[in-house]
Amino acid sequence: MHPFYRKPWTALTVGGILATRLAAEPLEAQANPPTAAPDIRMNTVGFLPAQEKHAAIARGCTNFTVVRASDGAVVFSNTISSSMVNADTEETLWQADFSALQAPGKFQLEVPGVGRSAEFTISPLVYAEPFYAVERAFYLWRCGTAVRETWQGQTFAHAACHTNDAWLDLATGQHTRVASTRGWHDAGDFNKYVVNAGVTVGVLFRAWEDFGGAIQKVAMELPAMAEPTPGWPDFLAEIKWETDWLLTMQAPDGSVYHKVSTQSFGGFILPETELTPRYFVPWSSAATANFVAMLAQAAREFRPYTPAYADQCLAAASKSYAFLTTHPENHRADQSAFHTGAYEVNDRSARLWAAAELWEATGRADCLRDFETRCRAEGARVEASFDYGNVGNLGALTYLFSHRPGRDEALAGLLRTHWLVTADVIVQKHLAHGYGRPLGGSYSWGGNGAVARQAVILEAANRLDPHPEYVAASRATLDYLLGRNVHGRSYVTGVGFHPPEHPHDRRSGADNLVPPWPGYLVGGPNPGAADWHDVQADFRTNEIAINWQAALVYALAAALP
Repeated sequence: MHPFYRKPWTALTVGGILATRLAAEPLEAQANPPTAAPDIRMNTVGFLPAQEKHAAIARGCTNFTVVRASDGAVVFSNTISSSMVNADTEETLWQADFSALQAPGKFQLEVPGVGRSAEFTISPLVYAEPFYAVERAFYLWRCGTAVRETWQGQTFAHAACHTNDAWLDLATGQHTRVASTRGWHDAGDFNKYVVNAGVTVGVLFRAWEDFGGAIQKVAMELPAMAEPTPGWPDFLAEIKWETDWLLTMQAPDGSVYHKVSTQSFGGFILPETELTPRYFVPWSSAATANFVAMLAQAAREFRPYTPAYADQCLAAASKSYAFLTTHPENHRADQSAFHTGAYEVNDRSARLWAAAELWEATGRADCLRDFETRCRAEGARVEASFDYGNVGNLGALTYLFSHRPGRDEALAGLLRTHWLVTADVIVQKHLAHGYGRPLGGSYSWGGNGAVARQAVILEAANRLDPHPEYVAASRATLDYLLGRNVHGRSYVTGVGFHPPEHPHDRRSGADNLVPPWPGYLVGGPNPGAADWHDVQADFRTNEIAINWQAALVYALAAALP
């Protein structure tokens, strides 16, 4: 029995952030020389038995074998299937295909004249431990409480932090402190941002809706909730830690404060030692619309466990939706007093998502009309790559998979067609790329999160019109992030071969421990395929963030049995 399974187991605008971070944290000289990438580049965690299995080899070769890690016995051999020039890395890559090997065990790939790969596993439960680490990382991000985790023999912990959140001075002019505890620290810093919470919570709830049965088999072993509820799933309990905080962000008139933040980024200290005053930031329509979507979704997902809390979430969502209907303009928060993550985005896609979620939660005809009007105005567009600045895909998913009556079936059919066309494009990019990267050669801030988020599109496409190509491309997101990339390394701390050692994370930089806090996906190459630096100061490529993390949770959940 795998130790991370229950027993019995049958049970964007980026520019705003970039500008503020560049001012606050100039990139230091690289502290450590880059490590040469291994020539055999592949998923260094492993594969499901029936999963496609590929490795990219950066030196000329004609054949390979797979050997058992325990004794070196050959269990599979094959010729190199093909070679190709990979445009974005300017490499010739030889492709090894060992998909036919399905026997469980621990193995290495051996290529004559090149060497042996890192050890990998084939097992139906191969993604249980990574899922545990990546999902439990949200618990380690908790604000307002002490956290503690032991991983690979090392204990990571901090004391209760930010228990004085937060002051209204810069939002309302009142020198008043209002409790705004709980929630997750957003990224490598300790602030809390509603807009980035939107895509994060939305994708996590989507993982629960799509794979909740598989998720419940993984024992997350979270500490007891402050308000224990019998039968409450750990996965949802973690999201509730965030929605508890979100409920504190609603102003009396229904508008939603944009963030809780210090005025400038703090240093690399542990969160409990950050005593700088933190403030509510004035409201924005993007934050308000994201709030509506998250709380309406929460009302649906939490209702089977705590109806009273679900009612509270729904009432809050309805109040903020009413505010939005009387304030149709895109209203940006006044952040002139702040030099932290801006998350300044147009509210258009968030309003669309909000309407879809409130309709799904209530059946309200006005919300359905709102969504459908907005969706038609957008041409029923499906974004191949989406994040906090364009969350319309989440609204489209809710609409497409709803069982409520009253939908415009012609619009639903158009959305379905666009969704499948988008998924087909992703598959083609995956097949044409030397590392099987579903985003092809597109790199940007947080690109690793965008890669993982492709799984959301692909898994939905497979439910709409099942095809093995969609599943294979979804699994390829994990292959890329766990080592089948130009660096030949895992991009997740504490997971896989030679994972990041110096993420842009204040806890990891302040705790006097050698390894970083485990389970975190770093942002990844930006602006080119090879432009990733495992250096603490390089927030452009090596920071962690809740929106990227949620995407990886989803991709891993899709691979659980």
